[in-house]
Amino acid sequence: MKPLRALAPAVVVLGALATPYVGPASASTAPQAAPQASTSRGTSTPVKATPKLPRVKEYVSLGDSWSADVVFANQDGTPDSTYAPIDCAQSHRNYPKLVAAELGVATLRDATCGSATTDDFTAPQDLPAGGQNPPQFDRLTKSTDLVTVGIGGNDAGIAGAGMDCLNALPVANPLPAGTVPPLPDNPVPVIGSEAPLGGCKDKYTAGGHDQLSERIRQAEPKLVAAFRAIHRISPHARVLAVDYLSLVPDHGCYPTVPATDEDMSYIHDKFIELNAMVKRAAGRGGAEFVNTYTPTLGHDFCQLPTVRYGEIYGPSANDPAVGVPAHPNAAGARAQAAVVLDYLRRH
Repeated sequence: MKPLRALAPAVVVLGALATPYVGPASASTAPQAAPQASTSRGTSTPVKATPKLPRVKEYVSLGDSWSADVVFANQDGTPDSTYAPIDCAQSHRNYPKLVAAELGVATLRDATCGSATTDDFTAPQDLPAGGQNPPQFDRLTKSTDLVTVGIGGNDAGIAGAGMDCLNALPVANPLPAGTVPPLPDNPVPVIGSEAPLGGCKDKYTAGGHDQLSERIRQAEPKLVAAFRAIHRISPHARVLAVDYLSLVPDHGCYPTVPATDEDMSYIHDKFIELNAMVKRAAGRGGAEFVNTYTPTLGHDFCQLPTVRYGEIYGPSANDPAVGVPAHPNAAGARAQAAVVLDYLRRH
């Protein structure tokens, strides 16, 4: 999803960010080999072995900020510029990097970038600090054998809409629609396109027409075309369509998520529609669908700091970091990686 556009990355020096990196192996959820179970006759029943991970030589990750797991700064310092410009805000430990480490791939090309849409798969993406991410498809080759894709939220405009739900008041907006003039258009919504007085449901369903549902439907053929194009460029690759984590609650929780229950219920439903669209597009485009939503239920923005998989404001205690508002935190990245790895073990 879209990160903060004012992303000339802030180098935030915090003592808490010096926590040692424990390594990507924490992404793995594979259980240890279990002992054989005894039967009533004193014999033993073999326990089915955990499926092994496939061998992958060349892995390319494509997608937006929820795949890049964008940060301003964490214990690694500023964002990772190994695979993309620094103003893509890639975390050093986003889920693609954790997956690649667990798979032991020889070659990783991580093209994920904040604010990306499907248009940025085939054209350069201009970035807020003056950088430019080359077309993400440029990382694909005929020898690529694994591709993960996390895209669609920005095509549908869900990020900006979600930030329009935020409300500086713990009550519904008491002012009539249009009373507060809209703020200048901000492509990276921190407070949305209007003053932070909530009312996103009314805004996006005015006149009985749900604009976000329409945008989600319009984004579907773009994703289908992208999946099909990946197969043409990399004919031997497995293509995994990875959906969006369950971060958006169906209710507000002041002050952690400052929004009314009505608005949050609405935007929660739009995220479910978005994930359903990603699944349909994967089926039509020949990609394998990986459901990260269901395994991450109960870890939304309203949960305790050590439980939630994302931060509505940015600063995180799980691991210490200054992240981009309304995005996954490090625990969310590990959860994404664990789901992808589990899928690869079982399919």
